[in-house]
Amino acid sequence: MHLRNLHLNGYDFVQLAAAYPPLKAFMAPNPVGKLTIDFAQPKAVKALNASLLAHHYGVQQWDIPEGYLCPAVPGRADYVHFIADLLAEDNAGEIPTGQSIKGLDIGTGANLIYPIVANRSYDWQMVGSDIHAPSFKNATLIAQSNPNLKNNVTVRHQTSPEQIFSGIIHPQETFAFTMCNPPFHESAEAAVSGSVKKNKNLARHKHKRRGKESTANNRQSLNFGGQHNELWCDGGEWVFVKKMLNESVEFAQQVGWFTSLISKKQHVDSLVKHANTLNIKDCRVVEMTQGAKLSRFIAWRF
Repeated sequence: MHLRNLHLNGYDFVQLAAAYPPLKAFMAPNPVGKLTIDFAQPKAVKALNASLLAHHYGVQQWDIPEGYLCPAVPGRADYVHFIADLLAEDNAGEIPTGQSIKGLDIGTGANLIYPIVANRSYDWQMVGSDIHAPSFKNATLIAQSNPNLKNNVTVRHQTSPEQIFSGIIHPQETFAFTMCNPPFHESAEAAVSGSVKKNKNLARHKHKRRGKESTANNRQSLNFGGQHNELWCDGGEWVFVKKMLNESVEFAQQVGWFTSLISKKQHVDSLVKHANTLNIKDCRVVEMTQGAKLSRFIAWRF
């Protein structure tokens, strides 16, 4: 985990519950007496996210509709901090902060996590975009309901399923960076299959920690929710990121760094190879480690 990540030392559930009292209903001691939650329960995970955003980022009004993607805040924060490191390279090693830095989150979802963390961590101006009208509406509500976000985070509705940056980046508008957590799966069936596997892993982990099986073991629904556009698209992340690479050429003079998470390691080499056909002057893969989990994002600029 990144050294600037506020969640580097784990969760202080006492402080989190003080910041967001509804979390208390989901807290229980583990076998060694340490407070925790059941991470296989979507409502518990959502309450944890709300408490983290309230305690660490000063966001008091945050909620997502049932069935929508509820990403873990610490992992999302890592991506933001590593982007800050990229920006520091062109600023004498100092991370640029303040309103002059503007970032774009492609597919921000109903949760608006990336723009929140980026703005509250570095005071950057943030724009989130989403193609799904209800997600756009909920993300806008979050931004407008929090005084510390209202003038710093905006959300734009992408109306064309064939476009990523077009229709979102305005003429003459510039961004220091873009970021994206692309749809992972290539079909609805693959999304459900992946969720079942994840649920079983969570159940095994809970069994080791608490000595009993989780009800998640037989749950067929998506573990932390997620709508179609959040979880899958035709061709999956490889096709989506390749499309993003191609379209980025049109906005080469308006964006400093383009970036996107890459979930599947086997996609990395072919995407980098494709990037090298587009006259991109700098393309790299940044790896991020959280415990035993390794994740990565691709970054490129013209």
